[in-house]
Amino acid sequence: MANKRVAVAMSGGVDSSTAAAILIEKGFDVTGITMSFGLCGSQAVSSARRVSDYLGIRHRVVDFNKILEEKVINNFLKEYLAGRTPNPCVRCNQYIKFGVLLKQVLAWNYDFLATGHYVGRIKTKEGFLIRKGRDKNKDQSYFLYRLSQSQLKNTLFPLENFTKQAVIEIAKEMKLPVEYGNESQEICFLAGRDYRVFLKKRLAGRIKPGLILSTSGKILGQHKGVAFYTVGQRDGLNVALGERAYISKIDVVRNQITLASRNDACGREFKVIRANFLIRAPKKKVVYRTKIRYNHKEAQAEVVPEKGCLRVKFKRPQFAITPGQSAVFYKRNMVIGGGIISYI
Repeated sequence: MANKRVAVAMSGGVDSSTAAAILIEKGFDVTGITMSFGLCGSQAVSSARRVSDYLGIRHRVVDFNKILEEKVINNFLKEYLAGRTPNPCVRCNQYIKFGVLLKQVLAWNYDFLATGHYVGRIKTKEGFLIRKGRDKNKDQSYFLYRLSQSQLKNTLFPLENFTKQAVIEIAKEMKLPVEYGNESQEICFLAGRDYRVFLKKRLAGRIKPGLILSTSGKILGQHKGVAFYTVGQRDGLNVALGERAYISKIDVVRNQITLASRNDACGREFKVIRANFLIRAPKKKVVYRTKIRYNHKEAQAEVVPEKGCLRVKFKRPQFAITPGQSAVFYKRNMVIGGGIISYI
């Protein structure tokens, strides 16, 4: 691998900066590359350029504002308007970071694109798989299930075997000019704003108030528009029931939201659409450890292929199975595949 040309996707943060430093020490020919998304990318560009100068490597900037709008933001708006809860980071990884960015990197004759994700890449007889990172609290494998074999072939994950604390220690030892506090986990194009403020501005006139109902059909109050809510939500409902209530269903056709107790907001079975498997998709029933959102503790579930979808059934009920979120399947510590959650 020594002398191979690697472009490192750099945000100027401690993770991607340390990933670049690790690759330099291993003998790679490293270039920093930063994606600019208009105003929300300006700070990343200046920070990454400062780190690149410190490391003595070339730094390049690519403007992906248009593709972000087309592939991520438009979908974000459409999904919330349809009463679903999207995960824009999953689409950004698929279409932008490991999509157009990787294509650009290869067109510039680099051998690999490297990122600061806390995950690993493992080659099996059937192809590449994504492996959980060593740091269980930072593992980001959930967000990468939509990658293809061709994308994984040309990708490196230098932080696979490091914990976050170890990365910070390396960065401090090397005196990298980065912030060492908790890095923002916010969605980049929201620029720190509540997503509801963003939706209200971009979907002006298309969001309408409607009824909040109990599971028995009793009218409990009025919501401000289904786009502002998500399954499992408890706060911001302005309904006094004398007990904790959670959104258990969003009906965009009737423009209604249903509230239920925590137990009633749990479910076992759902559909997965637009599935992607890193290796061969199952042709018959199989059991995988399954995550239904990033911070969900994966649980055992049966996955049954059906025409145009997968039917997933948990062994035990899980809280807030949310349409629009991703269900990601694991075998031991490896990502097998996943797809988008849909109602039965």
